[in-house]
Amino acid sequence: MNTWYKTFIYALTAALLISCRGETKSVAADGDRSVQYFPNMYESAGYETYQEGTVFENNMEAQKPVEGTVSRGWMPYDYENSNEGYASAKANLQNPLPYTEENLENGSVMYGIYCAICHGKKGDGKGHLVETEKILGVPSYADRPITQGSIYHVMYYGINSMGSYASQTSEEERWQIAHHVDALRRDLQGVERQAFVKSGEVAEPIAQPQDTTMVSSDKDAEMEEAPMQPQEIEEQETETQTDGQ
Repeated sequence: MNTWYKTFIYALTAALLISCRGETKSVAADGDRSVQYFPNMYESAGYETYQEGTVFENNMEAQKPVEGTVSRGWMPYDYENSNEGYASAKANLQNPLPYTEENLENGSVMYGIYCAICHGKKGDGKGHLVETEKILGVPSYADRPITQGSIYHVMYYGINSMGSYASQTSEEERWQIAHHVDALRRDLQGVERQAFVKSGEVAEPIAQPQDTTMVSSDKDAEMEEAPMQPQEIEEQETETQTDGQ
C-alpha cells in the first residue's frame, strides 16, 4: 500500500512541476509549454475577421468588396429611396414571379411572419399591435392606391414608421408577399383576384417598347445569308459569261 501511495505522490508532484514550468501560461506555439492539447482550438486555421496580417492592405483581414462587384445571389435595386423613386416603382415596377398557388401560399406564410402583426391577417390595418394600441395609424389596403411595385418598394426601403425588410427577406419572398398583399387588397375592395397561371403556362411578358429598327424584306434577308463559297462564285461568273454570249 505504501508503495502505491508513494508512486502516486511522486507522479502528482512531477505533474505539478511540469505544469508550472515557465514564466507564462501562454498556449501559443512559441510559448514556454512544449505540448498543446487540441491546438486548433487556440490557433485558427482560417483568417479572423479583423486579424492583422502583412499580406492584407492596411494590415487588416477585413477588406471592402472589389469595386463593381456584388454578393452572390444579390441583385441591385435601381429605384431610389425618395418620393420620385416610390412613384416610379409604383408606376413601372412589375412582379417577375408568375401568379401561382405556390407563390401565393409562400407569400401568405411570409406575410403572417412579418406583416400581419401590424397590418392584420386580412390587410385591414387591424393587427395585434394596432389593437393593443402599441402603434397607431396603420391604413387598410383597401384605402390605399397601391400596386405590387409600390408594395415591393416599401418592403425594400421602409416608409414612415415601418422599417425595411430587405435584410429579413429575399427578393423572391418580397415578390411573393406582394402577390399576397395584392390579393388581400382585391378582397377588401370586392375585386376579383387574378387568375392563377397553370403549371407549364408562361405568364404574359411585360410590355416592352416597340423596336424602331426597320424589318428587312425577304429579299434583303436572303442577301444577308452566309457568303458564297469560291466554287459558287466561279460557277456564277461562268453563267454570266454564257448569258452575255
